[in-house]
Amino acid sequence: MNYILSDGTARKALMPFTFTRPVAAIRIGILTIAEKWGNYLNTDLSFLTEGYLQDKFPLVVDNDNVVINGSYLPNASLVALIMSLQPNQAVVAGDTIIAYRTTDPKRAFDRSSFDVIPFEGECLTVKNTWDIFSKNGEALQADFDLLTEGRQSAPISKTNHLINPENIFVEEGAQVEYSILNATEGPIYVGKDAQIWEGSLIRGGLALCENAIVKMGAKIYGPSTVGPHGKVCGELSNSVIFGYSSKGHEGYLGNAVLGEWCNIGADSNNSNLKNNYAKVRLWNYETEGFDRTGLQFCGLMMGDHSKSAINTMFNTGTVIGVNVNVYTPGFPRNFIPSFSWGGASGFRTYNLKSAFETAAVMMARRGRTFDEKEQAILEHVFELTKKWRKE
Repeated sequence: MNYILSDGTARKALMPFTFTRPVAAIRIGILTIAEKWGNYLNTDLSFLTEGYLQDKFPLVVDNDNVVINGSYLPNASLVALIMSLQPNQAVVAGDTIIAYRTTDPKRAFDRSSFDVIPFEGECLTVKNTWDIFSKNGEALQADFDLLTEGRQSAPISKTNHLINPENIFVEEGAQVEYSILNATEGPIYVGKDAQIWEGSLIRGGLALCENAIVKMGAKIYGPSTVGPHGKVCGELSNSVIFGYSSKGHEGYLGNAVLGEWCNIGADSNNSNLKNNYAKVRLWNYETEGFDRTGLQFCGLMMGDHSKSAINTMFNTGTVIGVNVNVYTPGFPRNFIPSFSWGGASGFRTYNLKSAFETAAVMMARRGRTFDEKEQAILEHVFELTKKWRKE
């Protein structure tokens, strides 16, 4: 069977993160949504996404395909139902299509052409940007159970103080020294070749993915995720960092999501709670307005390749697009369009040539190449987001 992950209807509501990736390439818990499905189905999956993303995230079509809504996270009951699908059968939840079996995945789904099977079970979904951090604890526990079942943790250095060590798992090659790891409130997963440096205080859940680093004296509150090759220090609370991004110095990041190739300057802070304790509104690219989140705690959403200078202050519920550079004093506004350069005193358009040069240097530092595929995606995003910039 050929399995394909579709963006479904959630893509616009998950911007800025889905400007540069399919919905299923979002990381929540330990793994991306695509990696979760790959583990459950024991196979590789391809992506049915926007045309400008297909060079990097290709679609593979076979004679018999199952298309899965990439905003749904797998669990045993949903996977079993999907694997039992017969030709021209579909799994739905209310008006939402979860999966369907077809010979033509590129053709728009027509409900009248399928035998519909209702899914009445429970599963996690990611349909809004704030779901990524607010549901991270459940996703992290599910991934921890999936990845560690029947396995034994690598030895953990005796220099550390462990609380609930049965809920702590360290992969081969990881290094943890002279730190306190408390897994009472959630699991702590330390990925292959990841490092936790001396003096760190960690209260789970935490997913520290492959080659990620927690620097000396960090204070981390769960449930938080630091993706592959990420780097964190200072204070981190209930935040998700997709990978290859750095918050490498003092400062607070809470109830936040950072995409890839981001950098938070030293002593930068975000507010995650309004002074009047009101529920937070957050910019939504789908409605093009500030929507109710229903959350009292909601911090920063930052798209790929965006950065802040030292001592930057972000207001509660700030959304930053792709390739933004924030560098002037004061609180910038709480929606900053992609390819903007400036701060509280105003923004100008970030020159594409300069943006690409910065991306190439940063990616090279992690052994990655800024190639034509990456450039083409960012060029497309630049055009897509023009209407929100004041040129």
